[in-house]
Amino acid sequence: MSVNFDEIIQRAGTNCTKFDKRLAVFGDSHVTPLWVADMDFAAPHEVTAALISRAKHPIYGYTFAPDSLYEALISWVKQRYHWSIKQEWIVLCPGVVPSFTAAILALSEVNESTIILPPVYFPFFSAVTKSNRQLTLCPLSYHNQRYEIDFDRLAALEDNSRILLFCSPHNPVGRVWSRSDLEQLIKIAQKKNWIIISDEIHADLTYPEYQHTPLARLTEEFENIITALAPSKTFNIPGLNLSALIVPNAKFRQAILNFFDQLHINPANPFSITAFETAYQKGANWLDELISYLSCTRDQVADYLTKYLPAIQLVKPEGTYLLWLDCRSMRMTDSELKRFFIHQAGVGLSPGILFGDEGSGFMRMNIGTPRSNVLAALEKIKKAYV
Repeated sequence: MSVNFDEIIQRAGTNCTKFDKRLAVFGDSHVTPLWVADMDFAAPHEVTAALISRAKHPIYGYTFAPDSLYEALISWVKQRYHWSIKQEWIVLCPGVVPSFTAAILALSEVNESTIILPPVYFPFFSAVTKSNRQLTLCPLSYHNQRYEIDFDRLAALEDNSRILLFCSPHNPVGRVWSRSDLEQLIKIAQKKNWIIISDEIHADLTYPEYQHTPLARLTEEFENIITALAPSKTFNIPGLNLSALIVPNAKFRQAILNFFDQLHINPANPFSITAFETAYQKGANWLDELISYLSCTRDQVADYLTKYLPAIQLVKPEGTYLLWLDCRSMRMTDSELKRFFIHQAGVGLSPGILFGDEGSGFMRMNIGTPRSNVLAALEKIKKAYV
C-alpha cells in the first residue's frame, strides 16, 4: 500500500503536545508548529490495524512482552544493521529518556560524572543533573557547516567520569557518525573504562547517502556499551512509550533491572506491545517510503534557503527529520530569534540554546510533516525577514 505523506491530518484537539500546547509554549496558538520531535504522518497501516484488533478485546489487563516481540526487534537489527543481538540482552523500558536515567542511577555514583557532547538533545542534561550526578561537557567542534567529535579534548578529560551519554545519529545536528569516528570513540572509552550509553533512537531515519552503524556492533570485547533503541521515532508512535536497552554486560543489565524493579515499573501495556512488535515486523516498506519523502523535503528546504534566505544556513542532516539551522548571520540574540520566528514569522521552532550554549544562534526545525506545511512555513519566514 503506497503511503500518502502529503495528507493533512488534523491533530489539534487530540491533546497533542505539538499543536495543543502552542499557546503554553509559544504564547500564540496559531503558529505553524515545527518543533516537538514527532511527525504529522499516519503511522503504518499495519500498526493501526493491529491496535484496532487488540482494542476489540475488551480487557486491558496486566501484560507481558511475548517472545515474538523480542524476535521482531532482533530480526530488525540483524536485517538493517547486520548486528546479532541476544534476547537476554534486551531490557524493555518505558521510553528512551527514562532508560538513560535508570542506567545513570544504576551504574554510577553521586560523585561520578556523565559526559555529554553539546549541542545535544536537551534531556541529556536533565537526565544527569536530576539524577544528582555531575555533568561534564565536551562540545562538538563546528567547521565548514559540519560537526565533528573533539577527540583530543575527549581523550584529555581527567575528571571522575564514569558514563558517556552519546547520540547516534545526532539530535539536533543530524550527523551520522562514520565507522572511524565510532572506533575512535570506543578506543578512548575502553582506555578510560567509561560506560557508553548510545542513544540510537534515530538510527532508522538515516538518509540514503549514509549508513548508520550501531556502536556496539564494532566490538565484542568491550562490553561497556549500552544501546537505546525504539520504534517510536521511526514509525511515529512515541506516545506509546516503549523502548529497549541492549545490554550485553550481565552485571550492568541486572543493575538496571533491579532499578526498575525497585520502582515497580512495568514498561509495557497491551497497546505498546502490539505496536512495537507490529512496527518491526511489518513497517519496513512504510519506512522506506518515509525516508524518500523526507529526503526530498530536506533537499527542497536546502534549495529554498540558498535562493531566498541565505542568512539562514542549513547544516545538512545525514539522518533524522530534524533540521539544524544556523541563523547567526541574522545577527539576532537568542531571545530576538525566538521573538522573530514566533511573532513575526508565525512559526514555532525549537531554539538552539535549549541544546546547550553551543546552540546559541541556531534553531531546530522538524520537517516530519506534509511538505506543503514546511514550504508554507518557509514562505512565512521569508515574508517576515526579507
